This record gives sequence, structure tokens and C-alpha cells, in this order.
Amino acid sequence: MDEPYDLVVRSRRAVTPDGERPLVVAVRAGRIAALLPYDEPPPARETADLGDLALLPGLVDTHVHVNEPGRTHWEGFASATRAAAAGGVTTIVDMPLNSLPPTVDVASLEIKRKAARGQCHVDVGFWGGAVPGNVADLRPLHEAGVFGVKCFLSPSGVDEFPALDRDGLRAALAELASFDGLLIAHAEDPAALTEPTGPTYPDFLRSRTPDAERRAVEQVIELAAETGARAHIVHVSAAACVEPLRQAQRDGVRISAETCPHYLCLTAEEVTGPAYKCCPPVREAANRDALWQALADGVLMGIVSDHSPSTPDLKVPDFAAAWGGISSLQLGLPVVWTAALSRGYGLADVVRWMARGPAALAGLPYKGGLRAGADADLVAFDPAAEFTVDVAALHHRNPVSPYHGRTLKGVVRTTWSRGVAVDYVTPNGRFLTPGR
Repeated sequence: MDEPYDLVVRSRRAVTPDGERPLVVAVRAGRIAALLPYDEPPPARETADLGDLALLPGLVDTHVHVNEPGRTHWEGFASATRAAAAGGVTTIVDMPLNSLPPTVDVASLEIKRKAARGQCHVDVGFWGGAVPGNVADLRPLHEAGVFGVKCFLSPSGVDEFPALDRDGLRAALAELASFDGLLIAHAEDPAALTEPTGPTYPDFLRSRTPDAERRAVEQVIELAAETGARAHIVHVSAAACVEPLRQAQRDGVRISAETCPHYLCLTAEEVTGPAYKCCPPVREAANRDALWQALADGVLMGIVSDHSPSTPDLKVPDFAAAWGGISSLQLGLPVVWTAALSRGYGLADVVRWMARGPAALAGLPYKGGLRAGADADLVAFDPAAEFTVDVAALHHRNPVSPYHGRTLKGVVRTTWSRGVAVDYVTPNGRFLTPGR
């Protein structure tokens, strides 16, 4: 008789790359060993029968600011990864800035890994940083296992992570092209940004126009084409960026782009306070509709959180002075599902945008899908259940969210990381490197 599987999960709504279907997912040694017919569950040490609950692959969030060490009072690895698991996210990739020191060389990468060790409830990878003067550090960072390097083309908001000018961007891309590394860019043209003329949201919105985004995206496209490097635009908020990206992709430029739940689900018309402030900003409803179309067309490859928390005292008093960042790591799946469902999209679309696309960007072949050989990162998801967001009940460290009081559809019931149910007490996450 064959050895029993470690875990068998049954669902009538398993979301595979081929769509939803009844399925048994059989797990052995942390991997999906087999996908089997729903009516023939094999012997297993543990069985979970989800019935009509959906079974999703664990989501992959490649845009998370954990902030530890240095600004751990903003967020830390323990709280961030608990929030991730509660939101169905089983893999995060941490951004290089807002921690102290920023991850701009191998020594700072090791400091961050040391801080994270033994705290993570999901699997974690790391981005490096490209800043003025560290071109020589980019290859060593790549060899040490970062997934790519992040740069800003406009001020980052923290002095220790300065922006690249045009020459610095070209130099970084040329160096990355020499070993096929990936550059991810915060794309806003500093020459097109202004200081807000007042404290209101319209004042802030006028200070960071769609044109500022588009001009910076066009610069990245131009220099990626010139150098042959791989480049990716983070958190696209402006629909004005879609056509330049579409044309560049048609022309064979190695350029991709993402967007975030807040740009797809919130609108400038409904903003009520600084909890909504982020950079680039949440824009108008018509702009939001165009971003959904860009996702459907494949110009935007995925949806990631840009979870960028801070302490509550930094989110006041107004839009001119408040910290620009939205905490959404735990809420991204229900936020996106609520909006996607209203637009006629299905769970297979959400999985494509929030699991498979980000996993492909980061080069994680064992993440992002229900398939034999993949890591057994699984999510039991009730797509019909509704809940009202209570920011005090979320796992992230500071109780600030623009979604507070909002009713959302979709509840995560259980999250398994490599075949083990996350219990929010025992940190079993691993560090990841590209290809693993």
C-alpha cells in the first residue's frame, strides 16, 4: 500500500490555471504531490474537506514594506507576515527602504535577514536597492539572493534612500543587463512634481499628476530599450501610463508593470482623510476603470499591495503633511475580489493577477499555482461571506486603514504554508531566493 499523503485538501471550487473545478490536492513533504479527482480522496494523515469553499493557491505579494530593522514600530516581520497569512498571502518580497539600514549592499541585506530570522509566518524574499553611488553593489546583491533592485526616480520620502537621476538610472540598468538582473522603479518625474498648495486632497492630487508618472515611465522604457535590461514599473496609478507600456511591450522592450488594490477599488471622489494618502495618489473613477482594462488586456501583469504602513501620528494632520502609504496586506484579496466580482471577473482572474503574475515577476517557479511540484501554499477562501473591516482587529502593527468600516466580500478561512496550517503563533516561514 502506498504511503499516506501528509495532507489532502478537497474542494468543489479549486482554482487551477485551467479554471475552477472539483479537485483533491494531495501534499507530501511541503509540496503538491498530485492533483486528483474530487470523488477519490486518497489516504492521508490529515484531510480538509472544504466543500463549496474555494481553494486558491497562496497569493504572492512582491511589494511589501516591512520596515524592520530600524522602523519596527511602523511594522515588523512578525506582524507583517501574520497579516499576510490572514489575507491569504503565503509569499512576500520585502522592499529595501524604510528599514535602517536600507538594503543597498550585501552587509545591509544580512542585517535584514538576521532581523527577520525566526519571525516569519510565511515565506519571505528581499529586494535590494539601487541608489546613487552603489552600482558596484548590484551584482553582489544579486549573487546574495535578492530578486532585483528597487530605485526611485523622485524623492522616496526617506533621506537614506535617495533617487536616481537619468545618468544613474542608465548606469544601474546597464550593470543589471550584464547579468540579467531586474530593476523595479518608482516612476514619477521629479521635475513634474510640485508641493501641495494647501491641505486638501485636491491640492495633493494636483501636486502629483498623471503626466509626472507617464514621463518617468517613458524614461524607464527608453533606457531599458537602450541597455537591454529588464525593468518593471511598480504601483501604476495613472491610466496615462498604459499606452506607453503597451507599445513598449509590443516593441519587445523588457518592461512590465503592476498596480495595487487601492488604485483599483478606491477613487479620489470618495477620499475622506489622510488614511487614503499614498504616492502616487488614488485618482478618479474613470482612471480606475482604465486600470482594470489594462489588467484584463495583460499590459499590467498583476496586483500587489504596496503595504506601506506607519504609526498613526504620521498619518495626520492633513494631506500635505501626512505620510504617504496604505496598509493593505491583510485586505488585498477581499478588496480586489469585491471589486472584481462587481465587474464580472472570476476567482481565476484574481489568482492570475495576485498569485501567478507576481510569482513570475520574481522568478518563483514553485509559487503561485495549484500544480504538481509546486509548494503546497493553499488558501481556503469563502467568496460569498461578507465582513466589515475593523482596523483594530487586523494583524498589521498600527491601526490605520482607509478600508475601516467598509463591507467587503470574501473571507480567508485557512492558510497553509507548504502544507502546514498557519497558526499565527509558530513562525515557519522560510527565506526565498530567485528560482526557489
